[in-house]
Amino acid sequence: MRQALSIAVAQPRCVAHDVASNAEAHAEAVRAADARVVVFPELSLTGYELDATPIAPDDERLAPIVAACAETGTLALVGAPVPGPGIGFLAVDGTGARVAYTKAYLHGEEIDRFTPGEPTVIEVDGWRLGLAICRDTGIPEHAAKTAALGMDGYVAGVVHHDHEAGVHGERARRTAAEHGVWAATAAFAGPTGGGFDRTSGRSAIWSATGELLAEASTAPDDLARTIFTP
Repeated sequence: MRQALSIAVAQPRCVAHDVASNAEAHAEAVRAADARVVVFPELSLTGYELDATPIAPDDERLAPIVAACAETGTLALVGAPVPGPGIGFLAVDGTGARVAYTKAYLHGEEIDRFTPGEPTVIEVDGWRLGLAICRDTGIPEHAAKTAALGMDGYVAGVVHHDHEAGVHGERARRTAAEHGVWAATAAFAGPTGGGFDRTSGRSAIWSATGELLAEASTAPDDLARTIFTP
């Protein structure tokens, strides 16, 4: 049986390469969101630092996030370099973490450093969530392949420059129009690595008709939240 699903997109402050500090910020965001699913930006645990060491699901530095998820009943989709190596989402809940997805469409320097993944859908409380990371959202074929697996929502973690804030909505509305699914995008706010000294923020959630339902500001530590009903 599908239940109401509360979902938040979070943009915690980030210190490049400081996984322990960033994990604490993620834990704070999980508690503040009070949502069943909380989505984080691309490489949110390390910053967009392509030379960061992959983070295994059993890394003890994830403990604060695991604890926060246990307290709130949350599934957190955390951006991190993962074994493979790949640019991934770690799915963290109160029991631990696992690699849920690895970015399929790499670009630039990423191509030389990482292995691409495949379209993936996870199920939460009867809802099928298609997962995407940054450039994936700009490739219509990715959404199409993910939709072919059966999805209710398209959930992404991204990092964009400050002048690219409009990209989130453009891609979300296209996905909604083509596949009839809602979209949730968590974007970095504040500085991160890889030349992203100024990032867009404005993490947001859109309906299956392309309507903007909730949007964060440009400030680090902000978030947006909404509830989808069956």
